[in-house]
This record gives sequence, C-alpha cells and structure tokens, in this order.
Amino acid sequence: MTVLAHRATASDEVTRDALAVLQPGFEGTTAPAWLLRRIGEGLTSVGLFGRNIASPEQLAALTAQLRAERDDVLVAIDEEGGDVTRLEVRGGSSFPGNLALGAVDDTRLTRDVAHELGRRLAECGVNLNWAPSADVNSNPDNPVIGVRSFGADTHLAARHTAAYVEGLQAAGVAACTKHFPGHGDTNVDSHHALPRIDVDLDTLSARELVPFRAAIEAGTKAVMSAHILVPALDPTRPATLSPQILTGLLRKELGYEGLIVTDGMEMNAIAGTYGIERGSVLAIAAGADAICVGGGLADEDTVLRLRDALVAAVREGTLPQERLADAAARVRALAAWTRAARPDVRPEGSRASGIGLTAARRALVVTGSAPAPTGPYVATLTPVANIAVGDETPWGPAAELAELLPGTASDLYPQGATAGEILAAAGERTVVAVVRDAHRHPWMTEVLDDLVEARPETVVVEMGLPRAEPRGALHIATHGAARVCGRAAAEVVAGAVTGV
Repeated sequence: MTVLAHRATASDEVTRDALAVLQPGFEGTTAPAWLLRRIGEGLTSVGLFGRNIASPEQLAALTAQLRAERDDVLVAIDEEGGDVTRLEVRGGSSFPGNLALGAVDDTRLTRDVAHELGRRLAECGVNLNWAPSADVNSNPDNPVIGVRSFGADTHLAARHTAAYVEGLQAAGVAACTKHFPGHGDTNVDSHHALPRIDVDLDTLSARELVPFRAAIEAGTKAVMSAHILVPALDPTRPATLSPQILTGLLRKELGYEGLIVTDGMEMNAIAGTYGIERGSVLAIAAGADAICVGGGLADEDTVLRLRDALVAAVREGTLPQERLADAAARVRALAAWTRAARPDVRPEGSRASGIGLTAARRALVVTGSAPAPTGPYVATLTPVANIAVGDETPWGPAAELAELLPGTASDLYPQGATAGEILAAAGERTVVAVVRDAHRHPWMTEVLDDLVEARPETVVVEMGLPRAEPRGALHIATHGAARVCGRAAAEVVAGAVTGV
C-alpha cells in the first residue's frame, strides 16, 4: 500500500469513527434521505423524539427503514414513562414514572413495569432507552428532575434503579442510566444554564453515586453524563466534559466499562458556554463515547459540523485518534449486543397489559373524606412545563373523569388565574383543583388556599412532588402526571363524588 493510500484509508477510518459516535435526531415520521445516506457511511445511532412518532405501527415501519440500511443500528429514545414519554407523547403514558414506583417501593413491580415498557419499545424496533433517571431528588425545588427520580432516599433510589435496569434489559432494550454523577441537588435546569452542585466528596459518595453503583452492578449497558459543575470533582468543567469525572471517577474508580453517552449537547449548559462543536470534541476527549444531539437540532448540517469538528481535532492532535476509535468501538459493541440480545418474553400478558394502571393505583396517597355529591368541575392550574417533559403531552384527570362521569366540566388556568375565576366558572359543582409541584409555585398555593377557604369541600389532586400539607376535603397525591396516574386519581374522585 502506498503512503498516499494509507493516509486515505486512515482518514476514511477517522471519518467513520466520527460518524459512529454521534446520536442525532431528525424531523418527520419517516427517515430522510440524508440520514439513510449517513447510516450507510458509518452513522451507528439515531435518536427519536416525540415529533418522530405517530403510532406503534408507524414507529415499527420507521425503525425497519433504518435497519434496511444497517441491521445493527442503535435506535435510541427518551422514554422514561410517567411525565417523560415519547412513545405516547400525544396521549400520555400507560406507565407511571419513577416517583410513583418509588412511592410504592416494590422492586418487583418496578422490574415488571420496566420490562413491559421495554417489551413495547422492542416491538417497535427501539433498542436503547435513555432511562432510568438514577438521580436522588435531594433538592425538592429541583426544576428538572422531581418526579423523574425514584425519590429523595438514596438507597430506595438505588434499589429501584437496579430493578429498572434489569427489567428493561431483560426485554432486549439497553438501559442508559442518567444523569451521572447525579442531577438531584440542583435548582437550575441544565436546558437553560449550567447548574452547580456544591457538596463535598463524602456526600457525593454516600448519596449521588450510590444509585449509579447499583446500576453498574445490575449491568447497565449505558450511562448518560450530566451537564453539571461539581467543584469537588472538577472545579472548571461540567461532568460531560470532565476527564476527572468520566474517566477518573466513572471508568477507573467505579469500574464502569460500558457506553458513556452525553446528555443533549444543544442544551444551553453546553451550547451556551462551549458551543456544540467544541463541546463534542471535549466530551469525547474526556471519556464520553456517544454524542447525543437532536432534541432541538435535527438536520444534516448539525451531523456534518460535528463529524468535521471531531475529524479536525484528530488531525490537529487535540483529540487522540485512539480515543475516538475506542469510543466508536464501544458504540459498535452495544449495537452488536442489541442485535444478539434474546429478550425474556414472559407469559404474563394479561397482567402485563394492565401493570401500569395497577402501579399508578398503588402509588396514590389519599387523605380526607368524600365531598358533597355534586358534579365535578376540574380546574387544572398549569405551570410552564420543563423542556424534558415538554408541553405537548396532556396531563391531569379531567379527560379520564369525564369518561367516568359524563358531564364533567373542566378548564385550564395558567399563572395569573384567581380562585374567584374558578369559583365563578364552577358554579355549584364540586371544584377539583389539579396542581403540579404546588410547593414550587407560590401562585398555585395562593389559589388553593383561597379555594379551600371559600369551598371546604374542594378536592385537590397533586400530580407533582407532594411537599405541601394535604388540603381540601379530599387530597390525592399521584406522584406523577402520567395518563394512568390521572386515571387512578379520577377513579377516586368519581367514587367520592358519586358516593360509590
């Protein structure tokens, strides 16, 4: 082989490796021509979002289209169940989220829920799930984790993280445990800015890291890094870009050998401080293996810019070619695992089909007695949804209650609404006030106080983190806003209102 041919071959290899470490998104419910072309050139992973999914049948056809180009392509999705759903983005999830599962605290139930969710993903051709969240929600004012966590108890979060990983992977879907080294003690959303966690090493080891150790022991195939600054570990760089955290802590100290995936690089914590091109190079150099991008940037230009940035960094010597090759090899190894995985298909069809609602019912905490038997008026106090959850998925018990009690009236009330407006619209009906994280929204608390003072028979349904004292004649804490959580709450309200 001539020197020129050798250089060309090496260059081609670097380009293929640069494509292999990217996990891009795209627009539409069918794969665009540019995406199929890049898969043919070496792209090994694709990320799916709510915009890509119309139905299970359509999703299965889409993943088949991708695999016609490469039979081991990793098809990733952010399907936590509960509040964060992509598979059921337009109607709400059939599975409660982590906080509800933690509230029940039955690891067998968590394992079975994760297995059934994984089975449905696998049926549609999805083989990598960016879940579960292993974050310990130690800060109740956390604006981005909250009900996505199993809870504030470290060891509870650890045992349910392990159970979730086991259940999901038994269905043949790789778990991606997130957000390392722990996003629970923040009061800033990394979609908007760079959070900082000021705790000492002993606290990190005894609290944040425990669920990740459990996930590693359970065999999690992937771990997702967090865009957070943890000065006790690295005073200058966020975890996603930190060699001390990704290589020193996760690889060497915790002994993790699987795939390391970044959180979305277009999030402002990275894009607004380093830029996605430089950030992606720094992430791979730090020890990450796959670059997640595509939640907000979903075009060929983004893929080419990131590919070219990685190739240029190798040529300039700022990114060792061996590190890029190692990252690409880990991506391909996970792709090979998903192709060879033999799912544990359990003969529990009838139980599995209703397991989400069963779990949601068990997660309810109901306080108080039945209100007066009049028709309900559902007033949903709506906060601004965080970006991870999105504002396109319906939530609350109104639709489910209307199905159980025809004639139920309802409306949405954003910040600025008053109890007087709600009472005027309700008339003589029983007010069912629905909130989400009322403890983080003073305006909600004020409206609830005024409603309960004016109408002591008011029913309150808290579908976020239940921090405030129960109020109203009947108080229902669902521990999440999934569709099945709304259904479980509606059943209680319907029983209370009708006296059943």
